[in-house]
Amino acid sequence: MDLNPLAWLENIVSWILVQFHNVFGALFGETSGVSWVLSIVGLVVVIRILLIPLFVRQIKSQRNLQLLQPKIKEIQQKYAGDRERQSQEMMALYKETGTNPLASCLPILAQAPIFFALFRVLQYGVAQGQAYGVMDQATAQQAQDATIWDVPLYATFTNAAETANPLHTHILTAVLIVLMTATTFITQRQLIVKNSAKDNPMVQQQKILLYVFPVIFAVTGINFPSDVDEIAFAGLTSVPSSKVGAPRIKESPCAMECRVSQILDYGRRTIVIGEVVQMHVHDNCLDEAGRYVRPEAYQPIARLHADNYLVADNQFMMRKPVHLLQYEEQESAPKR
Repeated sequence: MDLNPLAWLENIVSWILVQFHNVFGALFGETSGVSWVLSIVGLVVVIRILLIPLFVRQIKSQRNLQLLQPKIKEIQQKYAGDRERQSQEMMALYKETGTNPLASCLPILAQAPIFFALFRVLQYGVAQGQAYGVMDQATAQQAQDATIWDVPLYATFTNAAETANPLHTHILTAVLIVLMTATTFITQRQLIVKNSAKDNPMVQQQKILLYVFPVIFAVTGINFPSDVDEIAFAGLTSVPSSKVGAPRIKESPCAMECRVSQILDYGRRTIVIGEVVQMHVHDNCLDEAGRYVRPEAYQPIARLHADNYLVADNQFMMRKPVHLLQYEEQESAPKR
């Protein structure tokens, strides 16, 4: 019994891939790497076309929220000490303008199962040569054995030594990483130019991230095949942020939207100090009043140095000495 809830979607994705391969295989040969590359490209193009309505709706929703940012900021400043009144005023603003703050997230959620199905078909059917979806074992094995310029489709920059021609693998994967970085930059730049309100104070931070994210993709992309999405590989979901251009990870118990406040250059090291402009905390991480984080529920990860990290799973409280509390109480008392 198959308990995979996305099995039907994976069958559709794999069927589209197989149909493209039937067409290109007749032209270039069933075992040709060109046939499989064009089949994967055709599959991605079809999925992108089908998702255009959701993408357009997401962009419109993000722009509407950006246009409301000045009014939202006024409400937050006016009712800084009253969270309940803030919520009431913002809900009234959303109702008055016909804006749904969740509308920009819903398209992302709708796309996630499709891209997850795409990832699984490419990962298991193509990269690992396993029968998957409607792909039989013979077809999956053809995909795994297919090469472009003596480079298998599942090759990565770091595992080049495991391929028949490491030099070709390094060159081809490096070119693909550069293309991925360039297309990411161009796409994000177009979104910022066309869908950012001119008076939005967060535009500058979005422009900074415009240059940061392509660099991140370029560095991390060396460990991933060209057909694998890194966020999907980790089993995570990206959702739009509300005040910065970079997306955040939905599954993170506590996500912070930050903008660059100061950059300190110390020669070989650079420290970037950020200002938190928005926080997203899961309800189960907060106390009953919704004011403080529950240490037992929120387990942050900290980096010590190099590849060494630690988890704060042994937390304790260190209260102020009684005499210090008494001194502070005396200092804060009204002077006579």
